[in-house]
Amino acid sequence: MKGFIVLIAITLTSCAYKEEDKQAPFSSKKILFQVPKNFPSPVYDFSRNPITQEGFELGRALFYDGILSRDGTVSCSFCHIQTSAFTQHGHAVSHGIDDLPTRRNSQPIMNLAWVRFFFWDGGVFDLDLFPPHPIQAPNEMGETMSNVLEKLRKHPHYPKMFKAAFGTEEITTDRFLKALSQFQLMCISANSRYDKFVRNEGGILTSDELKGLSLFREKCSVCHAGELFTDGTFRNNGLPVYSNDLGRAEITLNPDDRYKFKVPSLRNVVYTAPYMHDGRFKTLDAVLEHYRKGVVDSATTDPILKQNGILGIPMSDEEKRQIIAFLQTLTDTSFITRFELSEFAIKTPTNNVKIR
Repeated sequence: MKGFIVLIAITLTSCAYKEEDKQAPFSSKKILFQVPKNFPSPVYDFSRNPITQEGFELGRALFYDGILSRDGTVSCSFCHIQTSAFTQHGHAVSHGIDDLPTRRNSQPIMNLAWVRFFFWDGGVFDLDLFPPHPIQAPNEMGETMSNVLEKLRKHPHYPKMFKAAFGTEEITTDRFLKALSQFQLMCISANSRYDKFVRNEGGILTSDELKGLSLFREKCSVCHAGELFTDGTFRNNGLPVYSNDLGRAEITLNPDDRYKFKVPSLRNVVYTAPYMHDGRFKTLDAVLEHYRKGVVDSATTDPILKQNGILGIPMSDEEKRQIIAFLQTLTDTSFITRFELSEFAIKTPTNNVKIR
């Protein structure tokens, strides 16, 4: 069969470009990956892993399957729940196999095509290399990659799904990881009231929300920058130290990176509580109160929080309330209810639920 074309619609620049998929010429079911008008270009290299309907369905099935864990009880979705914007809810830090706590709060699976570094410490620099870490962690999924692949090879349906996605029934680490990436890459959240407002699509912000937007840009947007609401850097935001978690320094071994963690996106922040790398804050009010009165000085505390001899970010009660009002406009209810991203879309191992 002839090769297919994968289109990535770059609506930001009102153009589209085509790439011939040399990896899966057997497939004819292409998926249109759409870049929202107000988003920058993705950083993920789609040329090495073009998204197909079959690859997406395989990745979705794997994401929701406990077969990836040692005893079959923990799937990716165990710590990344759609209704919580693909985070784990109810724990300060994630809980994995045997209900063992992990070190950190789970981060949302959202807009990953625009992410350069993964985990709070940035220890993984490629989405395709992310899954082995939770799979092999003894307090997350407690399995080995070789065991996972062997279980999939013996499964009554997965070999057929790999053939549909990649041309043969061969199940390799590379194919396994790329399938999971294809599902996660389609977890795009860009349909909040704020998005509709900035795209002139009928979104309306109240006077309080508009004031909050102005205050946010003044006080918060250095770190939570752009339409992704993160600059992707690693910073020490002045949290009191409660553990031996050194953050970014555990990866770089640089003392200057002690207690620095990745700046999270604030999209869907209403759904992603608790907050911070260790889940210490349960509410947005508590988060802003930290920045107003709780910042602790140290050798690596970010300079943005130590301006003019003042620790933290000055704000009145009214300003705090208005910033929170704005943050609530970043809520994308369609993201947490999209059927094709849910476990319920997996009717059979060869379901035909399409990407909308």
